[in-house]
Amino acid sequence: MTDATMEIRMQVMWNRLISVVEEQAMTLLRTAFSTSVREAGDLSAGVFDPMGRMLAQAVTGTPGHVNTMAEAVLHFITEIGRDNMFPGDTYVTNDPWKGTGHLHDITMVSPSFKGDRLVGFFACTAHVVDVGGRGFGADGKSVYEEGIQIPIMKFAERGEVNGTLVTLLRSNVREPNQVVGDFYSLAACNEVGHRRLIDMMDEIGLTSLDDLGAFIFSRTEAAMQERIRALPQGAWDNALDTDGYDEPVRLAARVEIDGLRVNVDFGGSAPVSRWGINVPIIYTKAYASYALKCVVAPDIPNNWASLEAFTISSPENILNAPRPAPVSVRHVIGHLVPDLVLGALAKALPGKVLAEGAAALWNIHMSVRPVAGQAGRRAEILMFNSGGMGARPELDGLSATAFPSGVMTMPIEATEQTGPIIVWRKELRPDSGGDGEFRGGLGQVIEIEPMPGHEFDFSAMFDRVNHPAKGRDGGGAGASGSVALDDGTKLKPKGWQHVPQGRRLVLHLPGGGGYGDPARRSDAARQDDLSKGYVTEGRK
Repeated sequence: MTDATMEIRMQVMWNRLISVVEEQAMTLLRTAFSTSVREAGDLSAGVFDPMGRMLAQAVTGTPGHVNTMAEAVLHFITEIGRDNMFPGDTYVTNDPWKGTGHLHDITMVSPSFKGDRLVGFFACTAHVVDVGGRGFGADGKSVYEEGIQIPIMKFAERGEVNGTLVTLLRSNVREPNQVVGDFYSLAACNEVGHRRLIDMMDEIGLTSLDDLGAFIFSRTEAAMQERIRALPQGAWDNALDTDGYDEPVRLAARVEIDGLRVNVDFGGSAPVSRWGINVPIIYTKAYASYALKCVVAPDIPNNWASLEAFTISSPENILNAPRPAPVSVRHVIGHLVPDLVLGALAKALPGKVLAEGAAALWNIHMSVRPVAGQAGRRAEILMFNSGGMGARPELDGLSATAFPSGVMTMPIEATEQTGPIIVWRKELRPDSGGDGEFRGGLGQVIEIEPMPGHEFDFSAMFDRVNHPAKGRDGGGAGASGSVALDDGTKLKPKGWQHVPQGRRLVLHLPGGGGYGDPARRSDAARQDDLSKGYVTEGRK
């Protein structure tokens, strides 16, 4: 076989491997019980070699799940032990420091055997609607208050599900059917990946993935090194202020490029918070690496070799919070990490990096119940919402788009089916995008009311209320967000709060920053904004 033929053969097998993990992820999307998974795609799926190095990931999935999972599999291998792994096994954890950063994400890893030979691992992650404790919110003072903790352990051994674990789950969560259903969906996801991999290997005549893995990693490493060598060499700093919980929180980063690697250090960031907005370093690494890859190598596949090109360091602080710090809403600060890192890269690569955006998802978790003395039903409802992206150097920002998480919008109809609420309004928010040669993306306006005879408590997990997204290169800031009742009562951007019967919760989601001098925006673009209602007449 010639070198050219071998190259083509390996590339075809690489593509086949990606199709395997895509089917793996689609299984989870189709079978999941939680709307956050089946509607929003808050999940990840991937295949790993026997050493725990990620070979390929599904396109469906968030960086916070995919890139943490790439490290988490190594923890599973260490703690389970190779001698204790058997065909039909599935392992599970929601350990924030060995998984994806908080208890609501369940990570499952399954060994893939061809005969009696371990050929790899499949892993997947999904957010479940409840893990007990205080519920999904920033009010906890330690991880012990935030829900049930599942150490790395076996969900199934040789195909036999751990009934004791299932019983413990049912006794500790508010929505046992949804949560346990999602556990089985995660296990099924890995099983489908395993079957498709073995089918592929039988068809092609492979006994292991060693040669394919070496091909994937060598090509990826060479491509990454070429991109990094072409970057400016040096170090650049950036700082960003966020709302925090009850006082502002400063994040700081230094990006250093040395020719072979890119390192990001988060020294200078605020200390560990007493509230559940802290971020374990595994999650900080995930989003810092994602930000770097967006600029350095967006077209190079994401795998072990591409992630190895980036190193992340930090002293103990809010972006490297040790156990048992509260971390339930680690995504809020974590989703601001890309804006922080991109701000430093913008100094190294002027004219190449988008403006700041809403960044953090405006997730809302509602605990709905009947008003005392009235009939009705209880429900736990999780709703994902997005503000606007920052404008890009040559394009307007995307509106109501989840960057950097990449999750999809949850249809109102699907959300309303999960519990007794009405979403009266969900529309783009005019004038929320920062002005500039290229306009920032718009946020949204959302109004939610409990059904008659019901009330709800909700967990606010919002940012950019007091610190809106900044524009870049002369662009204006995006509009800040706000949280209130329909009678004008102002509410806090974080923490559990109450919406009584007959009142509506009104959310104004933040917009993205603009890019470039507003005086350079074309008349045609401004007229288009007016005609579509993105900007109102007389806006300055």
